Amino acid sequence: MASTTGDNLTSLEGDMLAVDQNAVADSSATAAVVANGSIPNETPSTEENESHPGPGGEDDDSGKGSAIPTTPGHSHPPASVTPQIDTDVVVVGAGFSGISAIYRLRKLGLKIQAFEAGSDFGGVWYWNRYPGARVDSETPFYQLNIPEVWRTWNFSKRFPDHIELRRYFAHIDATLNLRKDVEFNARVIDASYNAQRGRWTVQTDAGHTATAKYLILATGLLHRRFIPDFPGLDRYQGEVHHSGFWPDGVDVRGKKVALIGAGATAVQITQELGKQADQLTVFLRRPSYCLPMQQRAWSKLENLGWKPYLERLFKQGRLSRAGMPNEGQPCGVFDVTQEEREKYFEELWARGAFNFQMCNYNNVLLDKKANREVYNFWLKKTRQRISDPVKRDIMAPLEPPYFFGTKRNPLEHDYYEVIDQPNVEIVDLNKTPLETFDQTGMIMTDKKREFDMVVLATGFDSFTGSLTNMGLKNKDGVDIKDVWKDGIWTYLGMMCSGFPNMFMTYSPQAPTALSNGPTILECQVDFVVDSIAKLERENIKSIEPLHSAEVEWKQLITTMNDRTLFPFTSSWWTGGNIPGKKAEPMTYIGGIDNYEKQCRATMENWKGFAVVKEDEEAQDGEKEEEKGGIKKEEEKGDIKKEQDKAVIKKNDGKKELEKEEDENIKSGFVHVETVSVSAVEVHA
Repeated sequence: MASTTGDNLTSLEGDMLAVDQNAVADSSATAAVVANGSIPNETPSTEENESHPGPGGEDDDSGKGSAIPTTPGHSHPPASVTPQIDTDVVVVGAGFSGISAIYRLRKLGLKIQAFEAGSDFGGVWYWNRYPGARVDSETPFYQLNIPEVWRTWNFSKRFPDHIELRRYFAHIDATLNLRKDVEFNARVIDASYNAQRGRWTVQTDAGHTATAKYLILATGLLHRRFIPDFPGLDRYQGEVHHSGFWPDGVDVRGKKVALIGAGATAVQITQELGKQADQLTVFLRRPSYCLPMQQRAWSKLENLGWKPYLERLFKQGRLSRAGMPNEGQPCGVFDVTQEEREKYFEELWARGAFNFQMCNYNNVLLDKKANREVYNFWLKKTRQRISDPVKRDIMAPLEPPYFFGTKRNPLEHDYYEVIDQPNVEIVDLNKTPLETFDQTGMIMTDKKREFDMVVLATGFDSFTGSLTNMGLKNKDGVDIKDVWKDGIWTYLGMMCSGFPNMFMTYSPQAPTALSNGPTILECQVDFVVDSIAKLERENIKSIEPLHSAEVEWKQLITTMNDRTLFPFTSSWWTGGNIPGKKAEPMTYIGGIDNYEKQCRATMENWKGFAVVKEDEEAQDGEKEEEKGGIKKEEEKGDIKKEQDKAVIKKNDGKKELEKEEDENIKSGFVHVETVSVSAVEVHA
């Protein structure tokens, strides 16, 4: 959201419609960027203002409202438009997933046309440019497994910042000559399917019309910015910036700044603005449980030393739960002595990054007492860093407001030291709610606070926001936002019934939010491209999932999540941050390794899919169900009955399945008991 005043805030919201979610291609963690040298008004970061985690989106702990798409920033004039394009595959998005898809599809000899709303590569790293933005997946794992690229690229930090990542994308483009297949400054505004022709027609706001047999939506996890419906915000006359649209040249020196939010992005922004602003006031509902980043430089020699091992590391990542070749403990928190436990906690803490989550004991997210033990260690480490007793109790409360690991854990550098500064105020919105904005600031229940600038780190409409606002329609002409209005339906987290030959990556009901981004998206892109190759070999016109397959997939997702502590916490992982959006599990927590096995198993006989051969009408639905090996429900009412089988009763914190687990988790699906802590705790 660009800087504005109350006079033009309303009109700006109209301009916001110029950009949408489909433009941004995926990411794993978050942050800001552009690529290929087109970096306006940038100066190199210093260690002080770059050693922070990349966002990944926040929970909306700041208020309720509506999601508003915002205008793209840092854009270049659109190139000349080729109005009509006929191709084999349309790819929407030019971030990690889009690039991976282009690279792999080229090897099939297919014609490709990609559209990107931004003016360069990068996906999330093109769009977000707020202070301190950096990735929170560590080197060398946060990169694509493209040998031509990684052999000739070296990262300079354990956790690269947004500027370095833009340079990385520029290097990918220069190495692979990607842009010949991409139209930039082209936001997709309509995508519809003609079943008779077996073709998708895609239109952009730049005037393109493209037809293709296949449609790949590499639109990302976190792009559609969420702006709560704060009363009176349109009357405020100061600067207003959303973290997802940060303009160049913002200067907070000598200013009083309000920051709304306490998620991963807010943590990064706090670390920067707290050192620069005259006064920084942070408004929050729930604090984040931040972990130490342990940032450090990567030397040229260290980069060189890793090169011989990267291929194997990438392969091992695909065989792991979270995309990184490390595992948690095979035992529970209380299966060792307190002395052993404390020693191990200290070791994980010293490693930094997500090790305190990924490599912890295997019942941290399954057992409340085990979870509390981990929280108590985090509490001890954190409270000793905050001298102000009021701030200490807000940021590290003695009683946990939610279970550890069930909400995103940001990585931090000196967050708590900045919070402790006298020029930084913390306001708990639970105790001191916002009444309204006025022309000069915020009127709270205790007093009025005046500000020169308001920063909205209020997060995103995660998982679905980039898909439900691009005019995507099924073969019957129904928009996906209406198909999903009562909940998400996918098969394998990559395809949807009624949308033939449409594939999604970095998507809902996949391991997305709990995985290293490049690893999971490459897993998905490989499946998509291999599926397309098989469809071409078998002379198949189209495939689409059966709804019964979607039902079973949702049952699996729900059952696995309900056996953990995740359902006790509302966050962007469940859609709980968006008013009116159904809160439900959106992440497959069985791990990338099991996920890929399940996806690959469906390719043998297109299990769970309706298949249409060239020059052949769709086969009878009942035959297709039998062909796919999935029994069709006799009527729609059976869907809810099947879902009810997976309902878990909570009684004094203990859960029981109404039916035997084997009735819900079909053969070949990972059993929940085998899901280790690393499978359900890791964040991209």
